[in-house]
Amino acid sequence: MEGEKTERGFKVEDRRRFTADGRPREEVSSTEEPAPGTSEGTEPRPEHRGEESGGTRVFGEGSRPSEITFQNFIVSLSTQALVLLGEMEDPVQGGSKPDLEGAKQLIDILAMLQKKTAGNLDEGESRLLDDMLYNLRMQFVKRVSGG
Repeated sequence: MEGEKTERGFKVEDRRRFTADGRPREEVSSTEEPAPGTSEGTEPRPEHRGEESGGTRVFGEGSRPSEITFQNFIVSLSTQALVLLGEMEDPVQGGSKPDLEGAKQLIDILAMLQKKTAGNLDEGESRLLDDMLYNLRMQFVKRVSGG
């Protein structure tokens, strides 16, 4: 296609030595780890974004997450809660089917984070968390009361 860009990404391999139930994995060799400073597994590859094969997932440049900060984490949880409240369209499945129990759990998680981080956040982080919780709680009450 005209103007098409070649996406370059990176490869993420699951190199854990044990499965979720504690059994050793057969496909991972404990003696064949790359030496520090080598680029094995980190060289960009022109493969499709989000393509999965076995324990490997390849991400293109367009799918890189933004910097991980407390604010981004709070916004991410709040966005998920809004999707579950039916206030936003689900970006993966489309549509907006409310799941009030799931939304309540995320609101409770944000409230727990607020309580556990009290006194340890800067003013902007604290204000963001307060505002997000207030707005989510109001949306939840509106949904539960049929509004």
